[in-house]
Amino acid sequence: MATSFYKYQGTGNDFVMIDNRKLTFPADDEALVKQLCDRRMGIGADGLILLQDHPDYDFEMVYFNADGRLGSMCGNGARCTVRFAKQLGVIEDVACFLAADGEHQASIERDEIHLKMNDVQGVEKIGEDYYLNTGSPHYIRFVDDVENLDVYTEGRAIRYNDRFKAVGTNVNFVQRLGENEIFVRTYERGVEDETLSCGTGVTAAALVAGIKGMQSPLKVKVLGGELQVAFERNSDGSFKYIYLIGPARLVFTGSITI
Repeated sequence: MATSFYKYQGTGNDFVMIDNRKLTFPADDEALVKQLCDRRMGIGADGLILLQDHPDYDFEMVYFNADGRLGSMCGNGARCTVRFAKQLGVIEDVACFLAADGEHQASIERDEIHLKMNDVQGVEKIGEDYYLNTGSPHYIRFVDDVENLDVYTEGRAIRYNDRFKAVGTNVNFVQRLGENEIFVRTYERGVEDETLSCGTGVTAAALVAGIKGMQSPLKVKVLGGELQVAFERNSDGSFKYIYLIGPARLVFTGSITI
């Protein structure tokens, strides 16, 4: 069966996007998803996303990690899905859609997608590091020189330690660059390598920066470009009105036989 696909990227985090409103894609075939995401034997991507109809929302986003398994929330992928929905004519410039962690709103403002993330509570401090969930679990460590850090080795060690190895965690290394700017590099579970950007990880890093006294909105540098995170912190330490802001671009389209 020939299947049309669309390749999108958000600050270098890339995705195979498929219009699955007719439910023709075999979503339970992990091996197929993994093969499509393979950079040598397939299309190549950090993940695969299905856009599907939903009776209560503009659309539903179903996200798979590059290992073929269903994933949790993906911030960069969600922005790409919003742009994809616009391309398909599913939405105009605003959206209310369903993702793995529930309902999200988004708006398209020229080249950027403003994505509302879910409120965050329960930030755990682990030594000098932090652990929180922004739709996906993230371990946050601030470092002095993130550019020269061995993200793969150090991130993998945390992701597979005794606490996290069963379900995994994403690991984010963060450096403060200025009064309102940070640099984030991420080891992603499911990809099991460093990616050029991670939307939920950037969000988590920005919230921890907020705990450390940095003010919203924050500029966030990643290997694949720049993002922005805005938020409000409540008196109890929780966060609300969290927005992940950045680009989402079509790279190419094609057809593949599956």
